[in-house]
Amino acid sequence: MIADGWVMTGRHLRHVVRAPEQIIIFFTLPIMFVLVFGYVFGAGMAVGGTAYREFLLPGVFAMTQLYGLGATAIAISTDIGKGVVDRFRSMPAARSALMIGRGTADLTRALMEMTVLVVCGLLVGWQWHRGAGYALAAVGLLLLLRLALSCVGVYLGTVVPNPDTVSLIVFPFAFPLTALSNIYVAPELLPHWLGAISAWNPLSATVAACRELFGNPGVGGDSWAATHAIELAILWPLALIAIFGPLAVRSYRRLSR
Repeated sequence: MIADGWVMTGRHLRHVVRAPEQIIIFFTLPIMFVLVFGYVFGAGMAVGGTAYREFLLPGVFAMTQLYGLGATAIAISTDIGKGVVDRFRSMPAARSALMIGRGTADLTRALMEMTVLVVCGLLVGWQWHRGAGYALAAVGLLLLLRLALSCVGVYLGTVVPNPDTVSLIVFPFAFPLTALSNIYVAPELLPHWLGAISAWNPLSATVAACRELFGNPGVGGDSWAATHAIELAILWPLALIAIFGPLAVRSYRRLSR
């Protein structure tokens, strides 16, 4: 099973290399967000007495993990539409290999994206302030979020009929999820009901936890969500994995019959 999963991981990563347009889109978009919000909108903004970019970058890290969900769902849907899943079913390979390979490839890609974004962040003035151990813990939370979102992506890819429909579903869903979070504005600065939605947004938990671990500024509050950001950053992804992991496995097995 492990060997089969490793083979599938290599297959998925080779597909990324052979599709440079995907690399350009998924790597350029978050960098553009850093430049636009960091320099244009953030030119006259400060959080906690420091530059807005210090506040923004952890949010962009998490946002990139969210938009990776679309790549996962589209890849799975494409494989199903082209009959790749049926061909794998006829081979002497573990049924779980495709999903294991997909998840491992997503985490590898997430590390590549994080490397690019960290370099970009350092170039525009962002940095972490609490040492390498805390920074690695923050990266671990981001990868946990990506793993949870990969489960969601695999499930969507198995139930949505084609890649075009996946795009119509994923990206209109992802945009309001990022807008109603603490990526760009702290929940305490929003109207009360919007602030409550933002504070309990799964994305917000990871962002707040990463700001705390990186030592970046954040506008804190006295709500439970604000004071237990790290716990929520672990619980939310585990809950998503517990829900969508079995759903993805069951849906994939139904396709493989």
